[in-house]
Amino acid sequence: MKVILLEDVRGKGKKGDVVNVSDGYAKNFLLPKKLAVEANAVNMNVLEGQRASKQHKRDMEEAAAREAAEKLSSIVVKVPQRGGTSDRIFGSVTAKEIAEELKKQFAIEIDKRKISLDEPIKSFGTYQLDAKLFPGISAKINVEVVKVADKV
Repeated sequence: MKVILLEDVRGKGKKGDVVNVSDGYAKNFLLPKKLAVEANAVNMNVLEGQRASKQHKRDMEEAAAREAAEKLSSIVVKVPQRGGTSDRIFGSVTAKEIAEELKKQFAIEIDKRKISLDEPIKSFGTYQLDAKLFPGISAKINVEVVKVADKV
């Protein structure tokens, strides 16, 4: 009997696979536990629709990542920090702060985990960081850490 797996089944296949299993295994185990559905014409059409939808979503995410990569290469993100007199800042600049400033200044939303900092930024100046936006798509982020006047 041909079935479409709704969940990963050990030894049979992954979710969305069409597999051929024995009738007893399908009727007594897979179907009652809702791990699979029978591979008839209606269910096959539903599966193809889901695959097409998933591919479309992936294509849209890739296009958005390419667009964001183009924007990021031409901008400089200014991150204001308080610091001492010797070009050192108090604490360090994190990927979270950079992501927040990108969102605030340029309305570009990037997950902080996609920004790679080799080591924490602990002094004023300009830095160039990598951001992995999508598999195969990365961008350079230009970050300038600027001094903020202390509030009195």
